[in-house]
Amino acid sequence: MNTVLWIDETATGKQPFFLTEGTEKIQVLFVASFAAAFQLLKTHRVGAVLIHLPIAGCTASEVLRQLHSEGCRVPIVLYEPAGVVSRAIELTQGGAFQYVSQPVKPEELCDLLLVAIRHHGRREAKAAASSKPSNSGNLLVGSSGPMREVVEIIELVANRRSTVLITGETGTGKEVAARALHVLSSRSASRMVAVNCAALPDHLLEAELFGHTKGAFTGAINARVGLFEQAHRGTIFLDEIGEMPLALQAKLLRVLQEREIQRIGSSEPLPIDVRVIAASNANLLEAIAGRRFREDLYYRLNVVALRMPALRDRPSDIPELAEHFLGKMAEHEPAWRKQLAPPALDVFLKYSWPGNVRQLEHALESACALSGARSVLYPGDFDLPAEMQAYEFGPLSSLDVPESGINFDELMTGIERRLLERALAKSGGNKARAASMLQMKRTTLLSKFKSLEVCA
Repeated sequence: MNTVLWIDETATGKQPFFLTEGTEKIQVLFVASFAAAFQLLKTHRVGAVLIHLPIAGCTASEVLRQLHSEGCRVPIVLYEPAGVVSRAIELTQGGAFQYVSQPVKPEELCDLLLVAIRHHGRREAKAAASSKPSNSGNLLVGSSGPMREVVEIIELVANRRSTVLITGETGTGKEVAARALHVLSSRSASRMVAVNCAALPDHLLEAELFGHTKGAFTGAINARVGLFEQAHRGTIFLDEIGEMPLALQAKLLRVLQEREIQRIGSSEPLPIDVRVIAASNANLLEAIAGRRFREDLYYRLNVVALRMPALRDRPSDIPELAEHFLGKMAEHEPAWRKQLAPPALDVFLKYSWPGNVRQLEHALESACALSGARSVLYPGDFDLPAEMQAYEFGPLSSLDVPESGINFDELMTGIERRLLERALAKSGGNKARAASMLQMKRTTLLSKFKSLEVCA
């Protein structure tokens, strides 16, 4: 059973009582002075301290300093029914777990205290661990030079509050890198909330991020806590940030500057303590030039830049990644443990993997499912383009004219379209870079996209 020490100058004569939440109980012990509180802390093990403000002759900040100077290391919740919400940032930075500035029901207070106790328990368990896992919590697989650079940056900035902007092609593992940043940070005991900005309609995204009050708009039957609030004291991961509407970008900029949010329908700002990690597979500088993304927001997000390398830029990691994914699948189905035949691994090393790590994982999962009882996977088990076995103009050497003849224009159009698509994929959608790779002018590239109906 958890115990809470409640410091309240009006507590003289109050008897201990219990708060119940589901199967959990909290015993509340009252004291009316700091002297009594310090004495009780010496003889009782408590999970949290609740301080009912105001305390005569002592500010809230002084209250925190006194408790910390006496060696109090459990979460401290400050409860001031007639308080001012704007003081929350100052007091949480001063060491308070939470500052409650309005009257709340006992059951809501119970919820908050349980959250504080559980949070502290996870922090203690983490501190008791002999050592922190290496290689970004074993989330990032690969020992190539590009991946070592990624891991080094993550380990350097994980414990900082700095905003991180992760870029890279689709499927390179941007969300995995964000999770590694969270796992290795001091916020790992709290939540990491992930949201795909491209997956929600514009009119819903703001309500999802910032929440809304009851009746704020048609259909708002109840108040809703937004994702930023849910990530308080933790991390929020904003994927596909380049797809965020311009009007919402301005509000996000304010959140990053002021460290406070405002629910839809409310005029009261709400302070938050959250680490922001954003990701994009689009070229945000091009989006800025096209007036689709705010330049000031870009520089706010790009405090620490982390670029995830494409799989084709780290081929030496492919055997390790394949083994990792096959092992992960075997954990769920031990009887179906598979391994790659050397010719299959050879094919993997020659392929350019336009879908990157995600495509590799899905290819292995599909092959495992369709290969039946066999324990070895061969090249024919993988549903990948035929040219994967010899890319980079290798297939041209095997071209031949069949006896039945061939449609030359159709063949050449197909080859040209394929080269344009691959250049676009390799450049991460950057048309200027794709044109440079094909040694042609950008205007020529755009003209060919149009004539060949290439999706650009």
